[in-house]
Amino acid sequence: MRAVVQRVLRAHVDVADGEGAVDRAGEIPAGLCALVGVTHADDETAAVKLADKIWHLRILDDADGVMNESLAARSDAEEAHVLVVSQFTLYGNTDKGRRPSWIDAARPEQAEPLVERVVERLRELGATVATGRFRTEMRVELVNDGPVTLILET
Repeated sequence: MRAVVQRVLRAHVDVADGEGAVDRAGEIPAGLCALVGVTHADDETAAVKLADKIWHLRILDDADGVMNESLAARSDAEEAHVLVVSQFTLYGNTDKGRRPSWIDAARPEQAEPLVERVVERLRELGATVATGRFRTEMRVELVNDGPVTLILET
């Protein structure tokens, strides 16, 4: 599994209904935004490992303004917010030509339960998690804090 994780001041994801209306699917205040991609070899173990990495990633500022805290350090204060958005394009391959190949991305039938497992595991750990909506056109808006952006892989 692969995730692009950004530290954010706020973030939300909207979903278009196909008729022009937009629905707010998920929203968080300050925390982390995780765009999550799944490939064919991924399984539940990879989903749990990715969620644990996100939970323990020390990219939040401590009281001294140093990037030294994780979501885990903030869970007691109810400040452990994560917006998780499925993102099959993280496995787009651009080695040949100008049009990405999506062959490395898992089919939705495999990917959806694994992204849901990431969300479930983050909630088990104590995070407040908002999500996008699988198999829809989504619009993600965020204010990157820092900016801090990392790529995680399992």
